[in-house]
Amino acid sequence: MTQDQWGRVKQDLRKTVGSSNYTNWIEPLELSGVADGVATLDVPTTFVGNYVAQKFGEQILFHFRTDTPEVRRIAFNVPAKRSAAPRAQVPAAPKVDAGRAEREALIAAAPLDPKFTFDSFVVGKPNELAHAAAKRVAEGGPVTFNPLFLYGGVGLGKTHLMHAIAWELQQNQPSLTVLYLSAEQFMYRFVQALRDRKMMDFKEMFRSVDVLMVDDVQFIAGKESTQEEFFHTFNALVDGGKQIIISADRAPGEIEKLEERIKSRLQCGLVVDLHPTNYELRLGILQSKVEFYRNQYPDLVMADGVLEFLAHRIRKNVRVLEGALTRLFAFASLVGHEITLDLTQDCLADVLRASERQLSVEEIQRQVSDHYNIRLSDLVGPKRTRIYARPRQVAMYLCKQMTSRSLPDIGRRFGGRDHTTVMHGVRRIEELRARDAQIAEDLELLRRTLEA
Repeated sequence: MTQDQWGRVKQDLRKTVGSSNYTNWIEPLELSGVADGVATLDVPTTFVGNYVAQKFGEQILFHFRTDTPEVRRIAFNVPAKRSAAPRAQVPAAPKVDAGRAEREALIAAAPLDPKFTFDSFVVGKPNELAHAAAKRVAEGGPVTFNPLFLYGGVGLGKTHLMHAIAWELQQNQPSLTVLYLSAEQFMYRFVQALRDRKMMDFKEMFRSVDVLMVDDVQFIAGKESTQEEFFHTFNALVDGGKQIIISADRAPGEIEKLEERIKSRLQCGLVVDLHPTNYELRLGILQSKVEFYRNQYPDLVMADGVLEFLAHRIRKNVRVLEGALTRLFAFASLVGHEITLDLTQDCLADVLRASERQLSVEEIQRQVSDHYNIRLSDLVGPKRTRIYARPRQVAMYLCKQMTSRSLPDIGRRFGGRDHTTVMHGVRRIEELRARDAQIAEDLELLRRTLEA
């Protein structure tokens, strides 16, 4: 078969596959030769060859046999070295990246927040390990932790660190393809690809990135098909030496309805917990934000003790803490008053009420597991030996005393236990507290720490 004959086959294909498909998939193909009834076509990448074989293979073979009956099948080959000079009869084919446009659209749909950089991240004891791990990954180079799994409650800095890693990588290594998205966006793209029958495009788009960052991965739990594709994407990237960074609101082993094989993969890297903030860290965050607001409100005066008051009263969520300071500065600038303690209490009355002693069950569980030096998964897990059962009962007792959760709700958060189990645990600790000095001391220490 000559190049002229191949040119006629391509023109026939243009009429049958459409202009768009022809430009993207058929035009890049080059005829290498025909031997023993096999027509070999050179393709830019293995992915293009696989996709064309699956999508257009039968049509190509039909047009080949119409022009050259001795062709019985076609094969695709990725040349080791593509010639720099174009062939005489056929124009040189442009390099095709099937997922490039989709990746660019996805990156645009999940923009990075310019405020979330390492410079603006305040480091303290609760987050110093997570910060150090994130900085190490952001340096690039050989993959050290794969995946890096960050977990913690709302407003503790997971998303901030992920954005900071992406900014650092893009600045220092602009040639890298860094894709950040939420688990919800991953699921949406997967469903869209299924609906439009573009799964090969979807696979190429996600598996050709250098760094994949997925936020709030707990949202794919229970979605079987999405988990299946996430699992294969994860394996393909790890096998290719690409970096994966994942975040969630809890440790991999504690995410309900997440497949065990995914939990296992997520736990094979570095799993880092961002602990609830302490007073010193909250104060440092507020001081950092004040320096930022000084440029916007240079004439405002803040009385002593205001930041300390806010750091003490708003404990759970850094976003709420920063939002409260933003509102305070805006209000004071509008009314033209100094930021005093009285003005702070009036302006933030609703925020302060909402922040009063609303401890979460998860916060109590973490504090108890740290106090007794056991893993959180063992505290809420099925093990019934004394080393785990007693701390579990202590945690149940504190949840009953320090939260408004019902007994069935507390039981569900301790591995799906029945409310009668919680009742037994609470009664047991009440009995021990009266006659066991060590239990009484543990309870008092834990209570003070949780209320600090």
